[in-house]
Amino acid sequence: MQLSTTATIVTGGASGLGEATARHFAAQGAQVTLLDRDADRGEAVAQDIGGHFVSTDVTDEASVQAAIDTALDRMGKITAAVNCAGIAYAIKTMGRDGPHPLDAFQRTIDVNLVGSFNVARLAAVAIAKNEPEADGARGVIVNTASVAAFDGQKGQAAYAASKGGVVGMTLPMARDLASSGIRVMTIAPGIFMTPMLAGLGEEVQAQLAADVPCPPRLGDPSEYARLAGFIVEAGYLNGEVIRIDGALRMR
Repeated sequence: MQLSTTATIVTGGASGLGEATARHFAAQGAQVTLLDRDADRGEAVAQDIGGHFVSTDVTDEASVQAAIDTALDRMGKITAAVNCAGIAYAIKTMGRDGPHPLDAFQRTIDVNLVGSFNVARLAAVAIAKNEPEADGARGVIVNTASVAAFDGQKGQAAYAASKGGVVGMTLPMARDLASSGIRVMTIAPGIFMTPMLAGLGEEVQAQLAADVPCPPRLGDPSEYARLAGFIVEAGYLNGEVIRIDGALRMR
């Protein structure tokens, strides 16, 4: 596969890692459809890169199916799906106000884990209809986990659980979809300069960057995007999780 001939859907495409991925793919000639709940920002990004936007709730089956149908109508095919939509709460299992709110835990699992699987399973049906390449390849699904899946910090029980689930489903999904020529990969980013971190202030950002061994800085979303693009084009990558974190091990 080549990015220049790829037709991609990107969840969370209105900001952060998803926006960077959409911009990078489009710059390389790919067709891109952004899926996000932020209609204003999503439309603006799509217009800027010459792509498409569909307002989507990744936790809702009908919403995702409608988005995939729209993407197929506008692009003619789907050969790649990149799952970047996600949320995070900083809540301890038990704090001063009592136990971790169950609804916050469930919401995190629903968006980060169930939402990723929902998009992947429905996108797989569309990708499986593509004509295979010489080696049988029809497309690729790239999910987003986090280093928190392996070494989550305090206050990250819900987030780490959701991202651990994404890691855990990578290999079985790759095995499930192998006969259809669909690869499944997962990226586990470290601390990246996303809108979530941008609101923490420069002092906090500097403290976080200081914990990264090399280079001692926050990750740039464009670096995630380039890795996602490499995965699309590197056809022998399958069923694996790649950390992109500057050797960070959170404690």
